[in-house]
Amino acid sequence: MNHFDAVLNQMQVAAELLGADKGLMRRLMNPMREIKVSFPLLRDDKTIEMMEGFRVQHNNWRGPFKGGIRYHQEVDLDEVKALATWMTFKTAVVNIPMGGGKGGITINPKIYSEAELERLTRAWTRSMKGVIGPEIDVPAPDVNTSSREMDWIADEFGHPAVVTGKPIESGGSAGRSEATATGGFYVFEKLKKEICPSFNGKIAIQGFGNAGRIFARIAKNAGYKIVAVSDSRGAIYAKEGLSIEALELHKDTTGSVIDFDGADNIEPDVLLSTDADLLVPAALGASIHAQNVDKVSTKVILELANGPVTPQAEHTLSQKGIACIPDILTNAGGVTVSYFEWDQNMKNETWTAEEVDAELKKIMEAAATEVWSRKERYETNVRTGAFILALERLAKSQPRL
Repeated sequence: MNHFDAVLNQMQVAAELLGADKGLMRRLMNPMREIKVSFPLLRDDKTIEMMEGFRVQHNNWRGPFKGGIRYHQEVDLDEVKALATWMTFKTAVVNIPMGGGKGGITINPKIYSEAELERLTRAWTRSMKGVIGPEIDVPAPDVNTSSREMDWIADEFGHPAVVTGKPIESGGSAGRSEATATGGFYVFEKLKKEICPSFNGKIAIQGFGNAGRIFARIAKNAGYKIVAVSDSRGAIYAKEGLSIEALELHKDTTGSVIDFDGADNIEPDVLLSTDADLLVPAALGASIHAQNVDKVSTKVILELANGPVTPQAEHTLSQKGIACIPDILTNAGGVTVSYFEWDQNMKNETWTAEEVDAELKKIMEAAATEVWSRKERYETNVRTGAFILALERLAKSQPRL
């Protein structure tokens, strides 16, 4: 099952339980627009290279299209369509007035200079005239893009609200870099007593990039033990818990979590069967799949990455009694604070970090409560409960024919 078909299947399961109108589903099963552009890039050696970029705009019933732009040589349209659709449901789950979109440029950014990447980004922005805009479509950082690229887009376009994820000094929002992990933690805390009343306080984290390490930091400060962590080079385990501050320094110094003092190196899949009650996939999609799902022994999975559990694996987890709190809820903190940034830009306001955190907590806890109520009402799993909630909100917003 490819990425887009997986999303459609999740939508269909929720729609059948909800008894959603078939016309609504037909409208949501297809992106509103798929835009492909070709534009020239002036290389440093003065040669011209033609580049391809695109934007998938899935749905804008609830507000401007919203979603990242990625720079990668293997950008896949099927995956981008799936992610754009996910964004539509994610923004609906947390009840912010935005829709779903995604895009990218087919490029390996590692072989281009910074000056070339700036010219590329500005050329893409010009090619997207009439496609993106503060009230039309608001991109954000994604794979191989960052606040730097967002700053270039905003400057070229001429309005800070055209993108989110900008540097603070260029209109970015406090709390944006921590938002995905923070939002996920708020969701877990809200649902912990319902979903895992005997939680042993031990956590294993797949991936120690930005989201993974921030989640580890927050959880450790809350009194939990991070007993296992992995990255692209390997995994480590410490029965009594890891010193996250020291581990971050080790990772920054060596480039990996492996060989950390006070922990044992383990095989990455062994992390799945440690004595933790909570597993947090915070790296790549499809990291828990048919070949390794039988090793999972935690009680709960909190999806901090996009699509880390395949549909087949989730079916197996359900049979084993392992709950999966889905990405369209758990990692929606990022897009929520992106919305805060857009709102601040549109109103020419600046919120403090404390104001951002208070609003984020309120939204994430409310969304978690609403999702759980749908899960209970329809006697289904948490993921389907989230899709049902999103469908209810989208149904109320659909334009009349």
